[in-house]
Amino acid sequence: MDSGLLSGLRVVEGAAFVAGPLGGMTLAQLGADVIRFDPIGGGLDYRRWPVTENGESLYWAGLNKGKRSIALNLRSDEGRELAISLITAPGPDAGIFLTNYPEGGWIDYDRLVVRRPDLIMCHILGNSDGSTAVDYTVNAAVGYPAITGPEESDGVVNSVLPAWDLLTGMTAATGILAADRHRHRTGEGRLLKLPLFDVALATLGHLGHIGEVQVNDDDRARHGNYLFGAFGRDFVTADGRRVMVVAITTRQFRGIIEATGLEGEMATIENDLGFALRSDGDLFTAREAIAGILEAWIATHSLATIAAVFDANRVLWGPYQTVRELLEDDPRASAANPMLEEVDQPGIGRYLMPGSPLDLGTDRLSPRPAPLLGQHTDEILSEVLDLNGAEIGRLHAKKVVASA
Repeated sequence: MDSGLLSGLRVVEGAAFVAGPLGGMTLAQLGADVIRFDPIGGGLDYRRWPVTENGESLYWAGLNKGKRSIALNLRSDEGRELAISLITAPGPDAGIFLTNYPEGGWIDYDRLVVRRPDLIMCHILGNSDGSTAVDYTVNAAVGYPAITGPEESDGVVNSVLPAWDLLTGMTAATGILAADRHRHRTGEGRLLKLPLFDVALATLGHLGHIGEVQVNDDDRARHGNYLFGAFGRDFVTADGRRVMVVAITTRQFRGIIEATGLEGEMATIENDLGFALRSDGDLFTAREAIAGILEAWIATHSLATIAAVFDANRVLWGPYQTVRELLEDDPRASAANPMLEEVDQPGIGRYLMPGSPLDLGTDRLSPRPAPLLGQHTDEILSEVLDLNGAEIGRLHAKKVVASA
């Protein structure tokens, strides 16, 4: 790479699905040279939905932007040796490996580190004991589906968003950068193990859910679309649109009152309940009474009117919208946003792609398409492994490697 804050850093990625590829892509969008190796013909996630009409995976393209691709016959000893040589290739900014492949076997850290003693390897696991878990099983285990959904529900509500995969990918990128800093200071490599389940469990602790049970002896109840611990809920406008209105601070709640002119009604609530609405906890306790008053007001005003008066009074609010409505109507999701650019993805077409959400000023890189499978095979074999044309031709002939 010739630009970006991580220019010169080389990461080899052998991973599938979300967490590992997202971690690699996060580094690539900051300028790292991320080389992804895949089996010839593609791995487990190469055709994962959503796909285009001709079967090209929008999912795979979305998670592999800006990387280089080499396709190897990973069932052959020679193909695996090429992957190992890439992982352990020399250079002060090389020797970094990100994977979620099963532990042991040919990518075992103890075997790889013999080839490169200062190797940095980040290994994403399901559980800390090496057993399998995915976002959807982890989410079920940590309790969030049991406290999501309507108050009267006695079932569970899964999330469409693979939150633990996303957090794990970001944590992997952070861990790699921390280990790289340590290596530059000490010369020591490091094996990083990152269990998906532990990322979710840590989040439970960070957000106070562990303390709720162990300190307060309290099990969080469902509260539907109410925001826990402050005020927030969805409402329907006069023209049938739905909005989310939030007040986490009393100043934000004052903005709602000023925007709606409901000072008298809120004073009545305080009088009826016997306490002033002076804290986020007070707002949560009084949530149903507040919502009843606000619901009636919002139901008699259009979205346009609400937007104007709420924005004028700095109310914390937002419209509910579909992905299509977001892309068609919201300027934040258009090319006016410097994070987004229209990119021509080979095999798919031209559409908006995000770069890094970090605004780095002049170092912010434009989004780049995902590679075709094996697009950079010959380039990588030549540049990184220093193989000549005859040797590369021999590997092709034996079907050890493949190009796009």
